[in-house]
This record gives sequence, C-alpha cells and structure tokens, in this order.
Amino acid sequence: MKDLLLITPPFTQLNTPYPATAYIKGFLNTKDISSYQTDLGIEVILQLFSKEGLINIFGISPDFEIISDNSQRIFALREDYIKTIDQVILFLQNQNPTLARQICTMNFLPEASRFNQLDDMEFAFGNMGLQDKAKHLATLYLEDLSDYIVENIDSDFGFSRYAERLGKSANSFDELYQKITGDESYIDTLTLKILKDNIDLVQPKMVCFSVPFPGNLYSAFRCAQFIKEQYPHIRTAMGGGFPNTELREVKDTRVFEFFDFITLDDGELPIELLFKNIAQSQHDSVNENQRESLYKRTFLLENNKVVYKNNSTGHDYKQSQIGTPDYSDLHLNQYISVIEVANPMHSLWSDGRWNKLTMAHGCYWGKCTFCDISLDYIKIYEPVSAKILVDRMEELIANTGETGFHFVDEAAPPALMREVALEILKRNLVVTWWTNIRFEKSFTRDLCFLLKLSGCIAVSGGLEVASDRLLKLIDKGVSVDQVAKVTRNFTEAGIMVHAYLMYGYPTQTIQETVDSLEMVRQLFEMGILQSGFWHQFAMTAHAPVGINPEEFGVTPIKQDISFATNDIDFTDKTGIDHSQFSFGLKKSLFNYMHGINFEIPLQDWFDFKIPRTTVHPDYIHDCLLEEDSFGFKGSSKVIFMDSNVITKDLTKTKKGLSRQVKQITFHLKTNIVKIELDQEKADWLIRILDENPIQNQRKITLQQLKDDFETHFDDFEIFWFSRPIQQLKDNGIILSL
Repeated sequence: MKDLLLITPPFTQLNTPYPATAYIKGFLNTKDISSYQTDLGIEVILQLFSKEGLINIFGISPDFEIISDNSQRIFALREDYIKTIDQVILFLQNQNPTLARQICTMNFLPEASRFNQLDDMEFAFGNMGLQDKAKHLATLYLEDLSDYIVENIDSDFGFSRYAERLGKSANSFDELYQKITGDESYIDTLTLKILKDNIDLVQPKMVCFSVPFPGNLYSAFRCAQFIKEQYPHIRTAMGGGFPNTELREVKDTRVFEFFDFITLDDGELPIELLFKNIAQSQHDSVNENQRESLYKRTFLLENNKVVYKNNSTGHDYKQSQIGTPDYSDLHLNQYISVIEVANPMHSLWSDGRWNKLTMAHGCYWGKCTFCDISLDYIKIYEPVSAKILVDRMEELIANTGETGFHFVDEAAPPALMREVALEILKRNLVVTWWTNIRFEKSFTRDLCFLLKLSGCIAVSGGLEVASDRLLKLIDKGVSVDQVAKVTRNFTEAGIMVHAYLMYGYPTQTIQETVDSLEMVRQLFEMGILQSGFWHQFAMTAHAPVGINPEEFGVTPIKQDISFATNDIDFTDKTGIDHSQFSFGLKKSLFNYMHGINFEIPLQDWFDFKIPRTTVHPDYIHDCLLEEDSFGFKGSSKVIFMDSNVITKDLTKTKKGLSRQVKQITFHLKTNIVKIELDQEKADWLIRILDENPIQNQRKITLQQLKDDFETHFDDFEIFWFSRPIQQLKDNGIILSL
C-alpha cells in the first residue's frame, strides 16, 4: 500500500520515461510520503506489440471491401508479424543484439509501405552501424503495424500520442466529454486493465496524473473515469505541462466528474498539500467542510462551481530542496529504442535511455515574444549549483545503471554548463549528456571543447526564423551571423547541433521564408548544422504576441473558453497562407539532414512559384571567416586539461650558436603534441601545469597567469600568443573561458 500512485497516461516516449513522475517521486521521498509510479504508455505498447497482442489485432477481421492495399498486404503477412514481433521488441530493448544480423538481411522482416522509402535512404546506411541500421528497419516494421492499427483498429492511435486532436485547442469540453462517456476503444481496454492491476497492487489514497501533452489528455480522463466508477474512495488529481498552459481558465464543471483537483505550475507543494488534506480528512473528526483546507494553485469543485484556491502562504520549494528524481518502479529495461530518421542527432529523442535532469528552473533569457514567458515555468529562473547537479547525476547512475543524461532545460545557462563540465571532469566521471541552449556568443570555441571533454555530445537550440529582422522582432537576442559562428564552434568540438526552425511568424513575408530556407541550406552545406525541425508559428495565450497581438500586426479570433486555452487562431495583416510552405520546407530539410541535394534550386522543393533568394550564396561561409584571436581578457579562467607530459632537454645549434631548449610532449587520446620552449619558460609552464590541475576548485585567471609570468620574464602577451602556446590552445590542452 502506498499513499500516492503517480501515472503518466499513454503515450509519450518509447525509449525513456517522461520524467515528471520521477521528479515528483524524488520530492515525495524527502517528505516521507510513499508513492508508486507507472508509465501506462510503455506498458500498453508492450502488450499491443507482442505475439498475443498481434493475434488479438489480426483476430479482428478487416473489411476487405474498403481497406487499403497496404492493410491487405499486412493482413496477408500476419503470421510473419506474429512470428517475429517478440524477438524484434527484445532487440529494440537491447536484449537481443544478435538479431541485427537477421534484420539486415532484408529477408527477415515482413515489409509494407513504410519500407518504400528505403530506395531513397540507401545512401544513409553507409553512415549507420549494423545495430543502428537494424533499429531503423525494425522501426519501419513497427510503423507498418501502426498504420494497420490506425486504419483498422483505432484511428486515434500513435506511438507518442493518443487522440491528440481532442486535446488541441479544445476551447470546449463537449467533444472530449462525448468520447470519454462513449464506448471504450481497443486501446482503452488495454489501458484500463493495466491501470486496474496497478491500483490493486498499490491501493493508493490518491492517483496523480501527469499530463504533459495534448496526446495524453484523453487517456488521463478515461483512466480517471474508471477510477471514479470502480474505486470511488480514491481521489484523483491532474498536473503537468498541459494543464499548466491550457487549463488556466477551466470553467466546465463536468471536468470535475473525473478529477477532484487540477494543479498548476510546479507540482511539489500543491501535491504535498493535497496529500495533507486527504490524510487529515481521513483522521479528523471535524467535518471536512467546516475545516479550512490549504491549497496551492489548485482548481476544485465547491458548491457545484469551479473554484481556484491558492490560500497557502507556503513558498514553492527551491530547486536544491526537491531531491533527486527517482526512477524506481519504472521498468527501465523494457523501453524500446527506435530510429525513425537515419540522422544521428535526430535519433537522440527516440534512441537510448536518458536520465532526465534540469540545470535551471525557467529561462535565463525569458524574452522571446513567441514563448509563454508570462508563466512561472519560464518566468521564474533558478539555477541549481553544479555540485548538486553532479551529485544527482552520480545518484541516478547508482540507482538506474544508466550514464546518459538529457538536461531538459528551456535554455541551459552557458556559465552553469561550464561549471557542470568542470565538476564532471574534476570527479573523473564518464557520462554522456545533451541539452537545449540559446545560440549565444558565450559558446566560444574553448567552452565547446570543454563541454565535449565532459561528455556533451549534442545541443539543440532555437534558430527559429533565420532572418535578422524577424530575430530582432522575436527578441531572440541572436543574429544569423552569431548562430553560424556558435554552431561552427560546437561542430568543430565534435558536438552535434539541432536547430528548431519556425515559419509563419507575424509579418513574415514570402521573401523572408525563402531567404530563411537558403540560410538553413547553407548552414547544412557548410556542415555546421546536423539536424533541424520546421514548425509553423502558433500564437499562444501566454506569450507576448498573444497578450499584445496588435503590436505584432495580428488580429486574434475570439472564442468562448470553458475548458482549454492556449493556441489562438488569428489573422495576419500580410494575408499570406504560410501553411503552403510546410511540405517544401520539411522535404528540403529531410534531404539536407542526410547531406544531399544542396545543389537543387529552392524552387524545386515547392509546387508553386516562389521568389529567388536574396541571400548571397557565400553568406554563411563569409560569416565564418577567421576572426582576430589575439584578444586579451584578464578575467578569463584558464583551464589546463589533464595530459601525459614527457620532457626532454635538447641543444639547438644555428649558425654556430647553441642554446638549451626543452621539448615538451603532450600525449592526448588521439594525437601527440610537441612544442619547444626555452628551458626557463618550459620549466615555468610545467610548474603552472602541476599547480593548476583540473581538480582545483579555484581556477587561475589569465591576469593571474600574466602576473606570475612577469615576475620571471617580460612580455607575457608575446609568450601567450606565440606559436607553441597556440598549438596547445588549438588542441584543447589550454582553455581560456
């Protein structure tokens, strides 16, 4: 028996748990509130895609008069699917790696329409290892089965979402209510059976649903309905990303037929108070209605009216107080890794098990006009110390056995990333991590190299509209020129870069869309961008554009709100139908991500006339021309990376004159660097290296280094910018941050 059951309803990710329940469970541990967590999504997927599951699916005879040729083929091959499914799932769970050789024979898996794209993808397999190629083929196999399920079993199914359309811009609760109170779907039946098993096991006082996306909303309501019918004594609550952004104005009382409580923003204190109220009501002889209960940012029903209660004076917990995410109860070895696109950066979201952490609550920039910067999860910025973060990393490694980390920040702060990297190196940890950033100038070549050495393999960031006018209007705080230099720095350090791209921003012209695509094409052609994703601008109620639309040249289309509100329909004074660009932008990007067809004219990606780009064909190339590297910033911290050093005294003779020099050899992991210095300066440098190991808490500054040098020699700048020292900088032995 546990106090709380924490649930992520179907569906989020296949490869790793969505972290919200793990965050909450970690906090509850600090308050001695017992809890159990489950990811219904992965449990339903594993039942659906199993031998027994497919026997049941194919046992439902399709209507051959109306089904597609593709479904007919899959049904005809049903015995091959039933025979192979369990082994394929084990392979995708990394429990059957030898199956990769079978899968790659191309005569093992049954193939339907998803495999047609292989004719266009053969070029990519040359860059994929055997395991990755097999994962990609197995993913296509699952997608074929998914297509069959959508067409013949449940049209709302999707691997990472379920009945998503019902949660998108659902200003009224009517359609969702009608579906919840209607007949169960095949997926519903599977979900509710697993839910019952969990409730019977845990016997909770309250069930808390984390609903991060519209594609989780329907299942959360369907599960809550089941609990109310079968376990009326159990309280139900909803929190997470969806209610935080979309249910801030909920008025429909029917919502509370399913949920007793809906909490907003950070969930730690609201859930603690809900539990205290429930626990007290069970033991308190005073009638609950006569006692003033304390709530934090909570909707509930009182006297048949929806009320919002925020009567607790308690402050939200600091990030240092919320504990380490706890992934116990979740079946981590059962998640499946898939590769939808043969692009190594793009696959990070679906391949591999990642422990999720956050470097900082909120966003340190907090100005982008398309972003929900008025809400607390963006507005309240609070970083966590590097020491606490790496402590949590070590604790998670011990608890999960996984050394991969995805920092799910709105934008990870560069200074904190630097300190985290140094802390990782100081502790001699071997970890792999990636995160989301802003492409700001703080990401110098040296910082990127340091991040790479600490285990950073990738970053994602918002380039949005690759137009300086629109970036200024967005208040992004970056320029295309700056983005190009930063992506170059990351790429040269060996860190992959993904860019979020936007089209259809208010006042954006057709010419600016075309020019933005040309900028993106050049970034990929130069090899400094490895992955990207285009999405059409959506105006949200909590962003500056949605709050003050007239300032951005758009007119909102007003609607009555009784349930959800976030996306706002609008008209743009330009009158342009931006959706017409969607297919061409995405098709061209798909090609660029695989390193092909850069020479194709932009016009060829579209089936309507577009203007020629006004961007010079060498614009990005010219942005990257070598900059003056002889700046001196005394406050910079100088980092001396660990390297095996061997010295050798030499005598150099030139024109009959001899002088003593010292050769210093640095043995790096992949190469050897040799420099020669006058003996005295060489001895000084070796002393500095010995006195300033990476483990030192306090790092020497460039000014301190200069002062030390000039107590023995003259002209530090000449030494610092000399060819031998430049060699050490170029190879990452000396970093200036």
